[in-house]
Amino acid sequence: MSHASVRWESSLLVALWAAIILVTVVMSQRGKKYYIRRIPGLNAIDEALGRATEMGRPILMVPGLTDINESVAPLQALSIFSYIVKASAKFGNRILLPCAKPAIYTVAQEVVRDSYAAAGRPELYAPDSVRFISDRQFAFAAGVSGLIYREQVAASFLFGDFYAESLIFAETGQQVGAIQVAGTVQTTQIPFFIASCDYTIIGDEFYAATAYISRDPTLLGSLVGQDISKILALVIIVIGTICMTIPALGGVNSFFVQWFKF
Repeated sequence: MSHASVRWESSLLVALWAAIILVTVVMSQRGKKYYIRRIPGLNAIDEALGRATEMGRPILMVPGLTDINESVAPLQALSIFSYIVKASAKFGNRILLPCAKPAIYTVAQEVVRDSYAAAGRPELYAPDSVRFISDRQFAFAAGVSGLIYREQVAASFLFGDFYAESLIFAETGQQVGAIQVAGTVQTTQIPFFIASCDYTIIGDEFYAATAYISRDPTLLGSLVGQDISKILALVIIVIGTICMTIPALGGVNSFFVQWFKF
């Protein structure tokens, strides 16, 4: 099969998947209700908030190290943090949100302020609750670790893109006895979070958690469309495997063999 044919057929599949996602997004925006199972790690958020309220100690939220133009993870993390701020506003919990990027710092200030206003407690917003620490990886890690020690945080939420500093945050939180909930799509850091945090949201569950919490129609529709596309891709792989391994299919086999050889 020629390279031009491969590119054409690959483009057709991509266009089909894009169309599926677009349709589910539009249907969701028009009122279609999609079911998304609750992720077990989300139950830990309420538990951690209750722990912080009982102990009278602050809540830490870290949106990772990447910038807005580098990844969607920081915005996904801030969406989850908005839910946490609204929930903590009911109990008057103090929050701490250290940032590693100036753009994230600016957006986080607005998110926290709007979340308090949405919860009916705008007076609880404190400008110093959102802090810019440093845009250097280990300077940021040292600053956050010092903040955890000084404030003796009761709950720690680590959502976003993390790298070598992930274990520093998690181990520091363990030493002060904080309940820790982490979520990342960085596969190299997931083992460290699993080993040192109380609850870990793994891989795609991070994006599903944002859709579940926010109930935003665009996010819900996009999530369902992606799941349908994955199922379709799996079906194509299974059909291709069968056609490549069972010559007895004859004419049907010869057609699919040529199609799947690329």
